Amino acid sequence: MTSSSSPVSPITEDDIAHFLVNTPGFFERHAELLASVTITSPHGQRAVSLHERQAEMLREKIKGLEHRVMDMVRHGHENAAIADRIHQWSRQLLAERDAAALPQAVEQGMQALFDVPQVALRLWGMAPGHAGQPFAQGVSEDVRSFASSLTMPFCGPNLGFEATAWLAQAGQVQSLALLPLRRGAIDSAEQPAFGLLVLGSPDPHRFEATMGTEFLARMAELASAALSRLL
Repeated sequence: MTSSSSPVSPITEDDIAHFLVNTPGFFERHAELLASVTITSPHGQRAVSLHERQAEMLREKIKGLEHRVMDMVRHGHENAAIADRIHQWSRQLLAERDAAALPQAVEQGMQALFDVPQVALRLWGMAPGHAGQPFAQGVSEDVRSFASSLTMPFCGPNLGFEATAWLAQAGQVQSLALLPLRRGAIDSAEQPAFGLLVLGSPDPHRFEATMGTEFLARMAELASAALSRLL
C-alpha cells in the first residue's frame, strides 16, 4: 500500500505575527534579534533598527496626543467664552423691565454678543396687550406647526424655509439656525411652541447640520423663559 501526504501550507506573515503575539518569551530567548532587525523608516528610505522605529512611533503618537490636547484646550477656551456671553445676555434679559421690549433685547443680544449677522423673532399666543406688536404678526399656521415639531434647534443650509423671509436680507442667507421657543425645556414635545427664533448668516458653514446644538438649545430656553412674560 502507498500512502499520500497532503502538501504543507506555506507559512504566511499572519502566521508569524500570530506566533510572536502569542509567544511573548520569544524575544527574551533571542534578544540578539532585536538589535539586528532593521526596517525602513517612514521619514526617508534609510534603514533603522527596531528600537529606533519604536521610538519614532512613540514620538508620532505623542505628537498626535499633543495636538488633541491643544484642540481640547482651544475648544475649552471657546466654550468658556460662549458661556460668558450667554451669562451676559441672560443678565440683560433679566434686567429688562419692559416686557414689550424683550423681543428686541433678544434679537439685539444675539447680534451683538454672538456675532450673528441676521436675527428675526416671531411670537404667537400673546396676551391682548401685545398681540398687535410687529413681533406677533405674519406667522402662518404652517410655521407654528413646524416650530412645535422641533425638539432641538435646526442647523443647516437655507432651504427656503418660510420663516427665512422674516430676516431683513433673506436673499443673502446661506445657512441658518431655527430655535423653537416653548415653555420648559426645548425638547419637551408635549408643550407646543409659542415662537421661533431665526438666525441667518451669509457663511454657508456658520450653521451646519453636524454642529453641536447644546449652547443653542440653552439659549432658546433662556429666551423662552424671558419671553413667556408676553403670553
